[in-house]
Amino acid sequence: MRAGRLVSLLLLLQTRGRMTADQLAAELEVSVRTVYRDVEALGAAGVPIYADRGPTGGYQLLDGYRTRLTGLTGDEAGSLFLAGMPGPAAELGLGSVLAAAELKLRAALPDELAGRAGRLRERFHLDAPGWFRGDEPTPHLATVADAVWSDRRLSVRYRRWKAPREVSRSLVPLGVVLKAGRWYLVAATDDRVTAYRVANILEAVVLDEPVRRPADFDLTTFWAEWTERFERSVYTGSATVRMTADALRRMAFLFPPEMSRVAVACAGEPDADGWLETTVPIESIRHGHVELLKLGADAEVLGPPELRDQFAATASGLAARYLVD
Repeated sequence: MRAGRLVSLLLLLQTRGRMTADQLAAELEVSVRTVYRDVEALGAAGVPIYADRGPTGGYQLLDGYRTRLTGLTGDEAGSLFLAGMPGPAAELGLGSVLAAAELKLRAALPDELAGRAGRLRERFHLDAPGWFRGDEPTPHLATVADAVWSDRRLSVRYRRWKAPREVSRSLVPLGVVLKAGRWYLVAATDDRVTAYRVANILEAVVLDEPVRRPADFDLTTFWAEWTERFERSVYTGSATVRMTADALRRMAFLFPPEMSRVAVACAGEPDADGWLETTVPIESIRHGHVELLKLGADAEVLGPPELRDQFAATASGLAARYLVD
C-alpha cells in the first residue's frame, strides 16, 4: 500500500512539477503528516526531492530528474479502457485505480505527448447518460462486476416486469454494459444468454464456484444482436397514421429510434397538401396513444379502431376543457 503511494507521489511531482504538501495530501487522500513522512522516505531512497519554503513554495524534483518506474498493475492496465469515463469507473469501484493508471501513463510519455493528452482532456468530455435522466441506483453493481472479473457464478434475486415479479437466478456472468446511462449484466443461464438490468437486482452474491467463459462468446457482437432483437420484440403492434411530412421529420427527435425508422421506411408520397400515410410500430394501444399525442394536430390515427377511439375521446375531452362558450 505504502509503496504504491510513494510511486504515486513521485509521479505527481514528475508530471505536475512543484506541489504543496496540502495539494499532495488531497491527491493521495492522506494526511499532510503522511506526505511529510513519504517525502522523507523518498529522499532517503536517493530521490532528488527538495522543498521551497514560503507561501509560493512546495516540493519538487531536481531539474532533469525522471523516473521510469511506471509499470502498470493488471487492474490499472485494464482500467485504461474506461479512460474518459471517470463516473462509470467509480461506479465499478475502479475510480482510484484509473487515476493511478492515468498518472503512470502520463509520466511515461514524452513532455510533448503528455501535454497533448492534457489538452485533449481539457477539450473533450464523454457524458454517457441520456438527457433528462437522473442517476439510477445500482447498489449491487460492484458485486456484479466482481463476479464478471473473477469468473465466478453469481446468485441474484431479480425484479422483472411480468409475473412472478421477483425471481431467483443462478448466473454465469459474461460482461457488463453501460447503455445510455443504464448498467446491464450480460449472463448465461442453463438455456440462454440474456441481459439483466442491474438496477432491478434486489440481491447479489458471488459464489465460490468458478465458471468457464464460452470460448466463442464476444460481448460486443452479442450486445448488438440482443439490442436489435429486444427493440423489435417490444413493438408487438402497429398503427396506421396519416401525418404531415413535417411531423414525419420530427419523429426522429421525439420518438424511439425503431418507431421513427419504421415510420420513415413505410411512408408513402405526400399528397398535394403535404400529408402522407405510414405505419408506426407500437407496444400497445396505451403506448401508441401516449407517443402519437406528441405530434398533436399534425397526425391522424386511422387504425386500429381502439386507438382511433382513444384519440377521439381525448379530442372530445380537450375540446370540452378548452372550448368554453
